[in-house]
Amino acid sequence: MPKLFSSLRLCLGFSQIIISALPIVSIALCDMSFKLPIGVATMYSPQILLSIICFLFIFISSCSPVNLNKQSDKNKDLNSIPTKSVKKLDKNNEKNVSEKITTISEEIKLNKNITVLFSKKNDKKVIDQFVNVIELGIYDKNFEDVILKLEYFDSHDELNKIINNTSKNGNIFIGPIDSENTTIAKTNCNDKRIFFSFSSNSKLAGDCIYLINFFPKNELEKIFSSLDEGSKIALLYPENNYGYLINGLIDEIINKSNTVLVSRSSYKSDLSNVRTAIKELGKYELRKYELNRQKTILKSKNDNLSKQRLKKLERFKTTTDYDFTHVLIADYGINLLQVAPLLTYYDIDPNVVQFIGTGVIDDENFFFEPSLQSAVFPGVEKNKRIKLINKYFDIYEENLTRTSTLPYDLIGLLNFIYSRSMNLNEVKKLLDSQNVRFEGIDGNFYFKNQIIERDLNMLRISNGTANKIN
Repeated sequence: MPKLFSSLRLCLGFSQIIISALPIVSIALCDMSFKLPIGVATMYSPQILLSIICFLFIFISSCSPVNLNKQSDKNKDLNSIPTKSVKKLDKNNEKNVSEKITTISEEIKLNKNITVLFSKKNDKKVIDQFVNVIELGIYDKNFEDVILKLEYFDSHDELNKIINNTSKNGNIFIGPIDSENTTIAKTNCNDKRIFFSFSSNSKLAGDCIYLINFFPKNELEKIFSSLDEGSKIALLYPENNYGYLINGLIDEIINKSNTVLVSRSSYKSDLSNVRTAIKELGKYELRKYELNRQKTILKSKNDNLSKQRLKKLERFKTTTDYDFTHVLIADYGINLLQVAPLLTYYDIDPNVVQFIGTGVIDDENFFFEPSLQSAVFPGVEKNKRIKLINKYFDIYEENLTRTSTLPYDLIGLLNFIYSRSMNLNEVKKLLDSQNVRFEGIDGNFYFKNQIIERDLNMLRISNGTANKIN
């Protein structure tokens, strides 16, 4: 019976819409997602006949309940996604936020058409997941009265046209998702636009560009603030963009902490010299020489104490008098699964030296590697996002990738903004306030210099899981 009443209300709602709305609304209702009950606005002007046909189709089909899990995904190439109701993103900060935001004399109202930008050259699987997560976020957040228009472009010129053909006041853009096109977007900045880009290049932040990604500076700051005073760090990194980034950041960050960097070593990205790099980092040859020297001395003695000591040392290849207390492994992917075991092979004992990873280690593929047991890294426990992971799999029948949580938290932020009818100046003031925290499944977050930062925990790997260190 409740389902019948819900269906009747939905049908009556459509009747009111068709009476009051323009023909284009009929087309928007026609393009509904087959996974979630979310309409899709089109980018073209419909003919009257087509509008009537679409309305009749929706009027009939919408009066039956929608199965979120079983319906096929026929409308994946969406042009835009309208939203539903709104909830608070961070209840604890609502009062704080309202006190911090003041009315600006020259109000620029937010455009209720939000444009989502994707390059056709981007990985299709990444795009598809981002679209799915945006769709799911809209449904979960009950985000209403806003239309998200998906725009796909082939070239920089086409991107420029899409941006400049968008209504001129209070524009919110989601994307681009790569650094190259974010650079192009930044040339179109003015005081009436905001871009939420997923670029990993922190240098692109500023003007009207706000960056949402996982940034290692935030992670390194958490690592070094969590270590005991006097901790001695060794850095092992690959000679690629990510390794160079970590190496470039570490000195400034560690100098603000109570720890000290005592050694660093790099290796080629093809791992051709990784064994040499690890030996140099741990002074393997020197420690091996010292152990052999001690063994030679003990062999020359006949007392029982020396014999017992020698018997104990025979089990080791080197001494354990390391110069460092922690080793930071700045690698990821399949390379990490090859590098970490080599550390133990060359007698850098994880029972004596603490292994540390950055946020890229937050992947269950690493949680079963024997050499990484008890390793620590900055992040947020999986249970914070497990509900989204399970729901995504149930609806779309594929695993959620780690980075696909990013647009979900962004939809939550936009939901917060639009639910309070903020103007553009108020939004900028809100985003620039580091005292405000937004609740997200990747941790409570805020923006610093227009780059997202998160309140992270330190997690420890143990038998296939990563748990928060108390």
